[in-house]
Amino acid sequence: MVFSTIIFLFRFLPITLALYYLAPAKLKNTVLFLCSLVFYCWGEVRFFPVMVALILINYISGLCIEHFDQKPALRRTFLLVALIGSLGMLFYFKYANFVLRSANALLGTAFAEIQGIGTLPLGISFYTFQTLSYTIDVYRREVKTEHNIIDFGAYVVMFPQLIAGPIVKYRDVSAQLHVYKHRYSLQQIEEGMTLFTFGLAKKVLLADAVGALWTDIIGIADSPSTTFVGLANASTPLVWLGVIAYSLQLYFDFSGYSLMAIGMGKMLGFDFPQNFNFPYISRSITEFWRRWHMTLSGWFREYVYIPLGGNRKGLKRQIFNLFVVELLTGIWHGANWNFICWGLYYFVLLALEKLFLLKYLEKGRIWPHIYTMFLVVVGWAMFVGNEAGVGFGLLFRKLFLPSGGASPVYFLRNYGVLLAVSILCCTPLIEKLWNALRKHTVTRVAAVLVLLVLSTAYVVGSTNSPFLYFKLLRRESEWTSIQRKLPLCSGIRYWWPLGCSLSGCSCWIWPRPTARTVNWKHHPDPAAQTDRRFRRRAEQLLHQLHPIRQGSGVWPRPVDQPAERGGDHPLPKDPERRHPAGPGAHDVRPALQHPEK
Repeated sequence: MVFSTIIFLFRFLPITLALYYLAPAKLKNTVLFLCSLVFYCWGEVRFFPVMVALILINYISGLCIEHFDQKPALRRTFLLVALIGSLGMLFYFKYANFVLRSANALLGTAFAEIQGIGTLPLGISFYTFQTLSYTIDVYRREVKTEHNIIDFGAYVVMFPQLIAGPIVKYRDVSAQLHVYKHRYSLQQIEEGMTLFTFGLAKKVLLADAVGALWTDIIGIADSPSTTFVGLANASTPLVWLGVIAYSLQLYFDFSGYSLMAIGMGKMLGFDFPQNFNFPYISRSITEFWRRWHMTLSGWFREYVYIPLGGNRKGLKRQIFNLFVVELLTGIWHGANWNFICWGLYYFVLLALEKLFLLKYLEKGRIWPHIYTMFLVVVGWAMFVGNEAGVGFGLLFRKLFLPSGGASPVYFLRNYGVLLAVSILCCTPLIEKLWNALRKHTVTRVAAVLVLLVLSTAYVVGSTNSPFLYFKLLRRESEWTSIQRKLPLCSGIRYWWPLGCSLSGCSCWIWPRPTARTVNWKHHPDPAAQTDRRFRRRAEQLLHQLHPIRQGSGVWPRPVDQPAERGGDHPLPKDPERRHPAGPGAHDVRPALQHPEK
């Protein structure tokens, strides 16, 4: 269950909030704990014991550390137990098979992979770090030990930040966990609903929409559809356009989920830390990491970088500490070599800025922004390098070795407005606009309601798009699959306006193409020119989805082809399409209506 789904928006969240608000003060944490367990078990019930085990390990370790307060050796022992238990589970589920595969490839061994851990437990990277922060802080005597296991469990599995962060330290919410009366106010609930709406809009109106551009270029793994260009057939400018679209999608997706989590936290009476602060306006890579995924950077800084010595032990030790942090950052993001390369890539950039480059960047005005965004986009190309349909080597050859292929002109024409709006929303201008609107109650409420209605309509009419950061498999509905196949097969380019389509099958907010229009005469794949059966099936589906258009003669025309045969039907004349039964027999196509008739 993710936030941008119908079942969450219209069932789970309203029911949970109702139970939480109506529950007695002493039972609010219990209700929050139980509802969060339901949220977690909805799609990951088989990993429920993992969650329980992590809670018990860190809860008992915290009690033991407190109990043996005057025995440093035992305190370190129980801290070590918590570290081994928590990190051991994370390693087993996330990295064990990766280590085995790497050993087999490097050493020529034949270790069998562990069965049953192909799917990663939901949010394990996030709640592992949260439980560790609690135990480490108890060991440091920075927080008091939590004696109530329900309160501790509510902190660990609190559903707003469970799957996508932000990473919340125990000391950030410990005081609020123990405020049973007047934990929240109406103003706080209003602010939380506003933040949730903004986050939902970021996710469904921007991230999913701009992500369609990347999908149209790269494609979907194991899909029989040929409606995407493919990395091998894309030109260098088109690949750059796709990577930029992916960069925007990743930012809006992740920041949108984080904003929804912060908003729901406020509705429950908790203040979660900020996770993003307009990272794409940064003037250096150092500044970028101060603005991007701030809770993760803060966690590594507090629990890894500073304990290693930080910048207190000379430049060489600082560079080494930076190396360790960035390596761990890359490993935390995923069990693959491209993530390790991604982390080391940022280590090199940060080290260069620490050594000499940062002082020059601080003096510049425009070029530091260009420098930063270029390197960030290249970094996201590394990040996506292992995804299905994307070859790491091929992607970088396409980026840096000029090559021909499909032109980006079509995509710029169809996605240009969306890209411009997305880039604008990456800047503080959108925040300034909101600050102007929020001064008046009418404009504030109207803006939030409009975003909420549009976002909800998009969620109702579109498919579920899970959280991108976890690389979950995207599930396409029947309508979305048809939508992406039809334009290529029939040569039609569809633009769906605001509102519901006539068939009642979809509801689109952004007028956007679903796939590129293909000129069949010049299609690079010879088989596509002769695949009459697939084209015939596509037209059948179109005919079924839009019965209101039957016999109307009002059919969209290809962008690059004139109307023919007096009508506006997109398909060329095809003698093989004549029905064998002769005139008057049933045909799947609507009859071509001429204006003069």
